[in-house]
Amino acid sequence: MQPFVNFRRVCSFLLTAALLLLAPAAAQAQTAASADREAQIRQLLEERDRQIKDILGASGSFTDAQRRELKTLINGLIDFRTMGRTALGPHWSDLNRKQRKNFVDVFGKVVKEQSLSDLEPYRAPVSYQEIRVADDSAYVKTVSRQQGERIPVEYDLVYRAGAGADENGAWRARDIIVDEVSTVGGYKRSFRSIIRRHGYDALMKSLRNKLKEVRGNGS
Repeated sequence: MQPFVNFRRVCSFLLTAALLLLAPAAAQAQTAASADREAQIRQLLEERDRQIKDILGASGSFTDAQRRELKTLINGLIDFRTMGRTALGPHWSDLNRKQRKNFVDVFGKVVKEQSLSDLEPYRAPVSYQEIRVADDSAYVKTVSRQQGERIPVEYDLVYRAGAGADENGAWRARDIIVDEVSTVGGYKRSFRSIIRRHGYDALMKSLRNKLKEVRGNGS
């Protein structure tokens, strides 16, 4: 029996050694994949920033086509469904499918129309401080220099399969934090306050009225 026992021990040792040899390779592969995604995210944001700046130039007026392109570039990064769902919090689960679709549609249109109200921040130079990727989530910290001030702009990103022009998926923003102020947090406080006092229908009425207002201002 002893030779058989020794053989089992040898096999166990060899298996353990093989696993130990494979572990660094697996870790290296994971690190490489993470680095690839970090580079992909940086390229995405840098290209978006470059395209926006190319349109803005030194001009203060734009053609209708340029305004449409700016709206697409500025807002194409945003995951409106996730942002809206987070802003509504527990009230989201009270809505049926049609109500959710209508809410996301109107909410997204309001944000898109308002996005051209102040374009100066998009002219500012941007530096990248940190990019972290964990599975299908990512965090990006940038600093924008506006009128001599350093303004931190952070992105909470999620990878959406099948999103964007690339059928393999694309990175989308669940939240954008400007100078430590969360975009989603601001909407959350506003939406929940209206729902608490007047109900969900009042929130939708408020959003539709806001949409008419910003469209009337030519945003």
